[in-house]
Amino acid sequence: MTSNIDLSPLFQPTQIGAVTVRNRVLMSALTRNRALPTNVPNHLMVEYYRQRAESAGLIVSEGILVCQQGTEWPHAPGIWNQEQIDGWKKINDAIHEMGSKCFAQIWHLGRVSHPDAPDQIASGQPVYGPSAIAARGGKFRFLPGIPGYVTPTEIDDPMKLVALYKQAAINAKEAGFDGVEVHAANGYLIHEFLDSGSNMPRTDEWGGSLENRSRFGLEVLHAVIDSWGTGRVGIKLSPAGGYNDMGMPLEETLETYKYFIAEIDRLGLAYIVLQRYSEFLDPIIDGKRRAIKHDVVHAYGHLVKKSTLLSNGDFTPEEAAEYVAAGKVVGVFWGHLWISHPDLAKRIQNGKPIDTPIDMHTLYGNACGTTLDDQRVGYTDYPFAEHP
Repeated sequence: MTSNIDLSPLFQPTQIGAVTVRNRVLMSALTRNRALPTNVPNHLMVEYYRQRAESAGLIVSEGILVCQQGTEWPHAPGIWNQEQIDGWKKINDAIHEMGSKCFAQIWHLGRVSHPDAPDQIASGQPVYGPSAIAARGGKFRFLPGIPGYVTPTEIDDPMKLVALYKQAAINAKEAGFDGVEVHAANGYLIHEFLDSGSNMPRTDEWGGSLENRSRFGLEVLHAVIDSWGTGRVGIKLSPAGGYNDMGMPLEETLETYKYFIAEIDRLGLAYIVLQRYSEFLDPIIDGKRRAIKHDVVHAYGHLVKKSTLLSNGDFTPEEAAEYVAAGKVVGVFWGHLWISHPDLAKRIQNGKPIDTPIDMHTLYGNACGTTLDDQRVGYTDYPFAEHP
């Protein structure tokens, strides 16, 4: 990999809230579905994170379930019990030994779980959403007939769900994380409250106006900040929508996110990460792409004054360096490139190739494997480059 563009801006240490990071090559949350068999982090996950912590400035964990839920990924990790907390502690110890930092991405899926999934049944809870409106799409491959999403149960008192985030944040601190990222993107619960297409018939203080649709996300942030303080709490947003059948008309999108981002920035968060449009996350529904494509850094970046602005979404290293050098963002997250390049930051810094393809058959687990060690394939066996 050769470039005439100066990549050194990516390798300057910086402060993200209360956390100092060694570079601006950041690793975003990546669901990998390896917490077998009971949503508990294991030794294989320790190895996976240790590999990437050798060079990443900041790692955001894969989405961590705040409670037992019937997701499309039956082996996604949780943080609602002591065994899970202890498992994450081992991962964080490994990350810190390698000189990196890690934020826990806390995650409630809302309407895009399935009531027939074993974990949902075991939870004893219905699939909740802000309104009884189903998302189009979904493939629960482990259920008979591979069903899609169903109509959720409208949550009567959303503060019940806020309490789950609060406890997850408390547990994340016990597990040794450096902070918490609130997942408010990609059609999951907080995003569902924000979007008028998934939060439509409510006439109480949780729906209708953009102020009311923003309330749930703000309440979650306040609950998490109670445990962590503002300097160790970030939030991820995907205003362009698309994934999980999300997206409002452009003018309503701009109005909603300008209001919400201005409100959350007043809190002085560690960071706000704006996920750019990505075709990978933009399904075709009824013959056309679902997302509301627009330049999210340009549209909303100027509103971020008290928090650190980060971004992700199909950046090249050259583009990322230009964004950092120009002061558009402080750092850039990558996702898929970290999967197949465990030494991504070193590769970028040393001009090594970043063209190793991802084995899509093992992205969310090795279906042919019968043991945990079989799950190494497409997970911890991607090659490192030779570095000086």
